[in-house]
Amino acid sequence: MDAEEPVPHNINSSYIPPALGNDNVSLEEENEDQSPSSSLLPVPLAVRYSPEDSYCLVYMIFFLMGIGSLLPWNFFITAKHYWLYKLSNNTQHSGGEDQRSNLGDYFESYLAIASTIPSVLCLILNYILINRFSANIRILVSLVVILLVFVVTTVLVKVDVSDCKETFFIATLTSAAVVSGASNVFSGSVFGISGHFPMRISQALISGQAMGGTLTAVASIMHLSLTKDVTQSALAYFLTADVFILLCIVAYLLLPKLEYSRHYMLAATCTTAQALSEGSTGRDSVPPLQPILRKTWVLGLSVFYVFFISLMVFPAISSGIQSVHKDSGSPWTTTYFVPLTSFLLYNAADFCGRQATVWLQVPGPTSRVLPVLVLCRSVMVPLFVFCNYQPRDHVHTVLFKHDAYPMVFNCLLGISNGYLGTLPMIYGPKVVSRELTEATGVVMSFFLTLGLAVGSAFSVLIIRSI
Repeated sequence: MDAEEPVPHNINSSYIPPALGNDNVSLEEENEDQSPSSSLLPVPLAVRYSPEDSYCLVYMIFFLMGIGSLLPWNFFITAKHYWLYKLSNNTQHSGGEDQRSNLGDYFESYLAIASTIPSVLCLILNYILINRFSANIRILVSLVVILLVFVVTTVLVKVDVSDCKETFFIATLTSAAVVSGASNVFSGSVFGISGHFPMRISQALISGQAMGGTLTAVASIMHLSLTKDVTQSALAYFLTADVFILLCIVAYLLLPKLEYSRHYMLAATCTTAQALSEGSTGRDSVPPLQPILRKTWVLGLSVFYVFFISLMVFPAISSGIQSVHKDSGSPWTTTYFVPLTSFLLYNAADFCGRQATVWLQVPGPTSRVLPVLVLCRSVMVPLFVFCNYQPRDHVHTVLFKHDAYPMVFNCLLGISNGYLGTLPMIYGPKVVSRELTEATGVVMSFFLTLGLAVGSAFSVLIIRSI
């Protein structure tokens, strides 16, 4: 993507391309790459009248949707003590002592693979079904599926699986695959419709995703501190997830009743109807991919690489980094070190990085600096590998022998993931014509999920090589 290439301006975007400020730009240049139906789209309505978001209710609903889109995945990966207990060689004691097993050693890597690879397939399916099923159907069905799986997971907390650990292992990975696939259909669909709203709504959605991770980490720490019984802690933990998913369903059903959301969703409906009536896409056809990729391929690859690097080290490697003072037996170095330094710090930093895009959107969508900054994150992999990750079977060198190092590295990983991952995600739907906005949101989500899947696969290789 050339640095001088003008970006088509979307009325819902707060990003103003430099070309729009040039009085010498011709009308033909401004309308380049726009659909023939551009003049017929409901732009005058959006410009002439735009209702206020009363009490920021729509903003809060999309923020809540963002939390809900990653909450199931976050609840699965942060319940590390529970999974290790269930898969240990001794489940007769529900205390917090460590019990190793072949299933538990690589569980997090297998969990990451099982949850991200099906997500890629589900996002491809989501793209194909954009014109066949409405966003409402895709969102509500996916939420109901997530809720049902989590209810089953909650029930299994009180089931003794000591005689069928392998069956439980397979069932858990299957549940993770189903939940992750449904979550990505949900998040891809919600991100697609958020592209029809002003950019602040997309930012609310993406910031909510980071807040979901932060709240999950806090909930995990609270449950660990309130009860020493692993099963009781896990039961309260997963019940919290059940209630929150139900809350997301109620909140989304409330969305069409608000004037602010009705205004932009009506404009989106008119845009789609106009495109369909002109024959550019049929009700049963797939949205054209080439014009989307022509405008967003650099942004998409940037999203892919950001999350590829993040999933290579989080959570498979970062959660395996132990305190160098673990032998002291203090609660800080045993029970709370990983939840605080890995999950809470990373998610809090990720949230801060995403929130920063509300006030600062630099570099821009056509800047070559953005992919350069994304590539610079590659250095995070060796930094984490040479922390005190345990167990180590091949690489015995530990360069960073202080507990402060993984804390700093997790903060850097989180804030760079949040900022550099959010910018291309919010730019993508704004640089294409309006009738392709929802499809572009799904495409950008596909790049994100593909990065998660490939990064998860590489994390297994890294762990086996350490």
